[in-house]
Parts: sequence; structure tokens; C-alpha cells
Amino acid sequence: PTLNVLLPVGISFYTFQTASYVIDVWRGTVPAEKNFGYFALFVTFFPQLVAGPIERPDNLLPQLHAEHKFNSTDLYIGAKRMLAGFFKKIVVADTVAPYVDAVYNNAGETQGLAIIIATLLFAVQIYCDFSGYTDIAIGCARIMGYRLMQNFDRPYSSQSIREFWSRWHISLSSWFKDYLYIPLGGNRKGYARQLVNLFIVFLVSGLWHGAEWTFILWGLLHGIYRVVGELTYKKREKLYKSMGIDTSKPVVRMFRTGITFCLVCFAWIFFRANNTKELLLILKKL
Repeated sequence: PTLNVLLPVGISFYTFQTASYVIDVWRGTVPAEKNFGYFALFVTFFPQLVAGPIERPDNLLPQLHAEHKFNSTDLYIGAKRMLAGFFKKIVVADTVAPYVDAVYNNAGETQGLAIIIATLLFAVQIYCDFSGYTDIAIGCARIMGYRLMQNFDRPYSSQSIREFWSRWHISLSSWFKDYLYIPLGGNRKGYARQLVNLFIVFLVSGLWHGAEWTFILWGLLHGIYRVVGELTYKKREKLYKSMGIDTSKPVVRMFRTGITFCLVCFAWIFFRANNTKELLLILKKL
């Protein structure tokens, strides 16, 4: 049996935002907000309510209390950021989405090459969709004088999965680090425990995106990426050194970036597949 529940829009974002407030107040790192109106505004601040970035109380709450006057510089920077976001979302993401949907919604009738192309386009789609919305949120808030945190920093230029997660959905990655990874022990309780903690974080990350096996498998796959990356890092660096390869050279950086992008795109297949049955069919066709 299945339970179909209609969830409120953006619930995962303001749930995490509220959780950070509760935890920080409990830890004593931020003072409790005595005014319910300001607290409600912190939870439901409209520019980033639906899709982030996930703000921290120490950044946003003081800004809510401050007086904000019209500033032409903020208007210019904010409007430019919003236009960039609208371009990413409407011109790029919404343009490639129909092709991606056509392939992934008809997995049984498509071939491997079409799936590869659709997956590459989905990588473009999800980045432009998500980072585009973030640009709109940051720009809208900036026009009103508020500074929201950055959420994306050219993630597809990353040379490792570890670097990718320091550039992709930064507000979520940093949230998991501060409120899950470090409380679990981080890297303070031995190397084996560190790897287990990393794996747990990515499993929870998959669950955060949705209660579907495809999302959970996506999180598990990235967890495997990170654990294997940590286990083989020193050996890989030693191998490069023994072969006389300078890892700072552009050709090596491009190679590492290409490998990382391929790994991320392969994981996007798990994220985009409609269900596990179609996922297995897609993987078989590949």
C-alpha cells in the first residue's frame, strides 16, 4: 500500500532552516528570537522559501532587524542577477526539458545513445533550473537590501566528487556538514568512522531529496564515490608523482574534470529515472 500525501511547497527547505535555528539556539551560538513576527519572517522569507538557499539564523535574522533603504547599486546588482537566473531557467532549462522528458518517460522505446544525450542535457537542465532559481532568489533579496549566501560555484568544473559537493547546493552541503557530519564525529573518531559518517551523510541526502528508491540509490552512489575517493586519494597522488605527472597542468586538470563530470552524470541517471524498474531498464540499455 502507498500513502499519497500532498506536501507543502518548499517544506524540506524551511524545515532545515528552522532546524538550524533550533539547534543553534540550543547550542547557544545564536540568541533566541523573542519576536514571533521576525521568527516567522525568517522561516518564510519569500525569495528563498521554495528552493533555497537554506539560510542560517546568524546571517538572516540580524538582516531582518536592520533597516534597509533603497540603494541603486543593490537594484542594479540584484536585477542583473535575477535576469541571469531567468535566462538559465526559461531559455536553457525549459528548452532542454522536453527532450529529457521524452527520453526518460519512454525508457522502453529509446536506445543507449539517446539516453546518454538526454542525461547530458539533464545535467544542464538541473543545474540551470536550480542555480537559476537561486540567482533569482539572491537577486530579489539583494534588491531589497538582503544578502543571501551563495549556493552554486561552477560545480561542473570540479576535479573530484569532494570538490563537486563544495560547489553544488552549498547551503545544503554545509548544513549536512555542520548539523550531521560533525555531530556524528566527523573525522575526529578515526579514519574508519570518518568514512562511515560520510556514507551516512550521503544516504540522508538522498532521503532529503525524496522518499523514492531512485533518490536513495543516488545518495548511496555519491556516498560510494566519496568513500572510494578518500580511500584511493593518497595512492592516486603517489601514482601521479611516480609517473612524473604534474597535476597542476591544464591537461591533467581537464582529465580530472572530465572524469568527475562523467561520474556526476552517471549518478544523475539514478536521480532522474521515474522508478527503479525504469532505472534498471535504462542501465541495461546503456
